[in-house]
Order: sequence, then structure tokens, then C-alpha cells
Amino acid sequence: MSSSTADPDPHSEIPVFRRGLRVLWVAMRTEPWVFALAVLGSAVHAVTNVASAHVLGYLTDTVILPSLDSGATTTALLTTAAALLLGVGVLKALGIAARRFYAGLHQYRMQARYRRAVSRAYLRLPMSWHQRHPTGQLLSRANADVEAAWQPLAPLPLVVGSLCMLVVAGGAMLHTDLVLALVAFVVFPAVALVNVIFQRRLAPVATRAQALRAQVAGVAHESFDGALAVKTLGREDTETRRFATQAHRLRDAQIRLGRLRGLFDPIMEALPNLGVLAVLLVGMVRISSGAIGPGDLVQVAYLFTLLALPVRSLGFVLGDLPRSVVGWRRVRTVLDADGEMDHGSRRLEPGGGLAVGAHGLGFDYPDTERHANATTLHEVNLTVQPGRTTALVGPTGSGKTTLTLLLARLVDADSGTVTLDGIDVRDLAHGEIARTTALVPQTTFVFDGTVRHNVTLGEDHSDALVWQALRLAHADSFVAALPEGLDSHLGERGTTLSGGQRQRLALARALVRRPRLLILDDATSAVDPQVEARILAALREGMAGTQMTTVVVASRRATIELADDVAYLAGGTIEDHGTHAELLARSAGYRDLVTAYERAARRARLDGDDPRRDQEAAR
Repeated sequence: MSSSTADPDPHSEIPVFRRGLRVLWVAMRTEPWVFALAVLGSAVHAVTNVASAHVLGYLTDTVILPSLDSGATTTALLTTAAALLLGVGVLKALGIAARRFYAGLHQYRMQARYRRAVSRAYLRLPMSWHQRHPTGQLLSRANADVEAAWQPLAPLPLVVGSLCMLVVAGGAMLHTDLVLALVAFVVFPAVALVNVIFQRRLAPVATRAQALRAQVAGVAHESFDGALAVKTLGREDTETRRFATQAHRLRDAQIRLGRLRGLFDPIMEALPNLGVLAVLLVGMVRISSGAIGPGDLVQVAYLFTLLALPVRSLGFVLGDLPRSVVGWRRVRTVLDADGEMDHGSRRLEPGGGLAVGAHGLGFDYPDTERHANATTLHEVNLTVQPGRTTALVGPTGSGKTTLTLLLARLVDADSGTVTLDGIDVRDLAHGEIARTTALVPQTTFVFDGTVRHNVTLGEDHSDALVWQALRLAHADSFVAALPEGLDSHLGERGTTLSGGQRQRLALARALVRRPRLLILDDATSAVDPQVEARILAALREGMAGTQMTTVVVASRRATIELADDVAYLAGGTIEDHGTHAELLARSAGYRDLVTAYERAARRARLDGDDPRRDQEAAR
């Protein structure tokens, strides 16, 4: 994977503040009008705050102090005071409402935009990329990391508007009394120093906390995904301890993060209050000397309390910046990931089954050097004529599944080419293979929805076509027996169905699209041999009009015999290719493989031994 040059790396020498500004600039540039409206609301709020100080100073000198001296006031003065306060208050409320609404809109729009971008990146990246990244980590990228990246956007307009208030209020303070203004301004270097110390201590803690979030999500997903193995093998306590270990690490990191925030926030709150106290003490001395009046002190003190708002809002943003930078970096690793498949512009001509060709294919999994048993392919050559059925047969680890992934272009070969109707799959337009080819894996996935949704996957197929696909897959009988037929809800991962029923439903999902090339990777292994034979026979008869080409990974002899020809794989290459009878006659390895179960069963009947042990010996 690679990262964009604009990607702030939390391990680089660039300060967190500068990297955070880059992230915020992306947001401002992406939604300029929403951000501008939020800042406008914040500016209105800031100006009315400063106006409040002038109003309070004016009312102190013209209404409050005269009334205290005389013991009485007039209705006109009280009405004027109420009107001024009400007018300023209404404008301030409108500014706050606009700032909060558009700031929240900005934040949620950016989160939604980048969640969609991450999801699109997941869809465009090949299977080989996904195999290198745990599911929990990928979920964290699209959820927690996106959320953290744009967390500072909510208080950001308040900061920008407060800068306007800072300038106006600072100028007003200097105009009112230079000495009090200088006393008030002493607090800002202290705030800057506290922030630098905080950022340096918080950045590594925030980085670790974000990484641990992904690890906890990964362990949880793995445990849920393997719930059957966990329950049947009695590993509940082990999985609980494994999850607890990661959760405790995350808890400790979050506590440490919270302690730092708990130390930083009170200091940021206390510094402005200490400044107000200093202004009042110096102000009393200035009043005693006659340098300023009471109204001036009230105005300056109130203006300084207003300056506390920019300080606090800046603290909110600065406190979220480390997590934002870490979240942005983790999101960018997905968006900038290498491995995207290139596509051409060519289209397949309409017609019957596709002609499939593999020419000098070579493929290594990324972990081959670390794991000697990783499946590889080398110099694979295969030709499947349109409308014919070819069985891929070979021992475990010979590369059958890998070859099916290459034919469906879920991964690209390291060397050689795969062609469909003579066209290199790399030259085909995006979506062309998915439109004409269907792969049904051995391990099927059933969505948490109805039967109809699981077959159509949201595409516009009539119920008649759905039932036809179910009949070809020999799934119509058990679907018809469900309480609501096609509208029956299957539950998460199809827990209400057996393994064979799930496989047949997945096969119907492929058939309803009328593919020109159907690839079955041991897709009927969970059904009994008789049903499997009927399914394959139905496919040959039911799809005869389409001349569909079929490539099937097979292990049962009855299934193999239904194929037009057989490709025998061993050691990552095709050792022989011909009809079943031809391979039986000339290939000792093929003959030993397909007759192993029969020989094991025969010895078991003669010796009374465990047939499973003999089967393993025969293999």
C-alpha cells in the first residue's frame, strides 16, 4: 500500500498541529459553502458578544451607577436597557443556531462522504488485498477512523468565528485601557505552552488507542464468525480471555487518554479565569488612581471573559487533532491502497457460452515465502470450448480454487493470461466479467434477508425467473416448504438452512443471472451425491438453450463422469487434460485419486476396518 503525499503521517517530524491543519483544510475545501455558513453564524455570535460588552459598559455608566446614586431610575432608561439586551441576545441566539446547525452538517457530510469512499475502495480492491487485512481492521477504518478524522469539524467554525471576536475584543480592550489589556494578554503565551506540551504527550497515546480499536473489532468479528467452532470445541473461556485481553489494553489506553484530557481541559478552563481575576485586581488599583472608571473595568473584564471562549474552543479542536490525524492516516491507507485492477474498454459479443482460455498462467500468494504450503500455480494451460463442461480434479492444495479465482478475475495472474472469447480479461471493460460470469464457491454466504433477496440481490428479476433458477438448483422444494416461500426470512448467515440448502440457494443466485460462464468451486459438496448428480444433469438440460460453459471443481466420481472433459491438476499445474476415460487409462495419479474412496470402502468391507482411516491412507 502507498500513501498520498498529502497524507499526514503521525510518525513524521511534522507537528501534529500542522498535520491537523492539512486535514481540516481538506474538509473546508470539500464543503466550502457549508463551512462558510457555519463561520458566518459564528462571526455573528462573536460580534454580538463584543457588542454585549459595550452594552454592559454603557448601561453600567448610564443606568446602574446613576440609579445607585439617586436611588431611582426612569421607565425610559429601563426600556432602553431591556431593548438593547434583548436585541443583542436575539442576534446571539441566531448566530449560535446557524453555527451549530451548519457545523454539524459539515461534520456529518464529511463522515458520510468518506465512509462511502472507503466502501468504494473496498469494492474496487482485489481479493488479494482483502486477504492481507483482517475484517475487524477494515470495519474500523470505515467506522471509528472516519469518525475520528472529522471529529474537530464541529467546534472548528466556533474557533474561526472566535478569532474574529478575539481581534475585535482585543482592539476594544486596548482602546479602553492599555494596562488592563496587557495584563489580559499574558494568558495567551501560557495557553500556547500548555497546548504544545499536551499535543506531544497525547499524539502517541491517541495513535495506540486507534490501533487497539481495530484489534478489538478484529477479535470480536473473528469470534462471532467462528461461533460454531468456539461452541462445539468448548473454547468459550479461551475466546473470552482473548477478547478481554485486547479490551483491557484498549481500556487502559482510553483511560490514559482520558487522564491527559482530564488534565488538559481544567488547565485550559482555569487560565482564562485566572486572567479575569488578575484584570479585576489591577482594575481596582486603576480605578482607585482615577485612571479608569467602573464602566471601563466592567467592559474590559467582560471582554476578557469573552476571550475565554476562543481559548476553550481552540482547546476543543486541539484536543481532537491527534485522533483526527491518526484517523485520517488510517483512512488514507485504504483510499490510496495499491492493487487496483486495471480495466480496458472491450466488450464481449453477445451469444452463447464463453470460450475460456488459460495460457501460461503463474500465480504466487503473497505469503508463499513464509509458508511453504501456500498454493501456487505455474505454466497452467487450459482451453474450455463454449457450451462444454470441464471438471477440475486434483488433490488438496493442487491449485483448483486458485485457478477458479483467476478465471473469474477475482485476482490477476503474476504471469500468463486468461481469455474469454479470445479477449484478455485485463482488456475487458469494468463489470463485463461480472455480467457474463458467475462463481459459486464451496463456502457460501447467505444474507440476513428473504429468499427472494438472497437470490436476486436487489436486481430486477421476476418471481418466475427466481423459481426457475431454484428448480435448476433443486432448491425449489425446500423453499416452497418455508412458511412464506420467497418472502421467508432466513436469518443471519442463513442459520435456518442446512449447509446443502445454502449451497443450492447460492447456485440459484448465480443461475438467475443466466451466466455465459458458470464456475462451481466444489459448490455442491454439502449435498448428497444423488442430489448433486441431479443438479448437474438439470444444469445441462435446463441451460442447453444458452450453451452455457461450465467449469466445476469436482471430487466425486459421479460428478466427474458428467463432465465433457477433465483437467487433472497436481503440484500447481495441469498434468493432463482429456476425458474421464482417457485419464483413467493413462494417468496413474488421476486414477489413484478418483478411485481412492472406492478402494478404501472395498478394503473396509473385506477387513472390517474403519473406512475413514483407509481413505486417508489411500489419499
